[in-house]
Amino acid sequence: EVQLQASGGGLVEAGGSLRLSCVASDFDDYAIGWFRQAPGKEREGVSCISTADGSTYYADSVKGRFTISINNARNTVYLQMNSLKPEDTAVYYCAAVVEGDYNGCYPGDYDYWGQGTLVTVSS
Repeated sequence: EVQLQASGGGLVEAGGSLRLSCVASDFDDYAIGWFRQAPGKEREGVSCISTADGSTYYADSVKGRFTISINNARNTVYLQMNSLKPEDTAVYYCAAVVEGDYNGCYPGDYDYWGQGTLVTVSS
């Protein structure tokens, strides 16, 4: 069972940047995703990546601003978040699903979850 550790959240002004990190205990054969949940809202997929072929998914709301990447040597998936907006404020989670079951960035498809990291964007 893969274990995930997310970090990198914090308080930033609108227009600023943050980089989230997700360290996985077992990198092989999993797709990794970043999800977020704002107060009173459902959890949504932000960006997901296949560690097998590097294919990526981005939610429309973050395209052009967020970039997901992999550091295989460190078993880490990053989410670089630029041009942050107040509406990006949420608890961000990383999660994993077996590659064979990878079918995009739907929270219900992911079996393994790390703890959340809070991102707060002030206006």
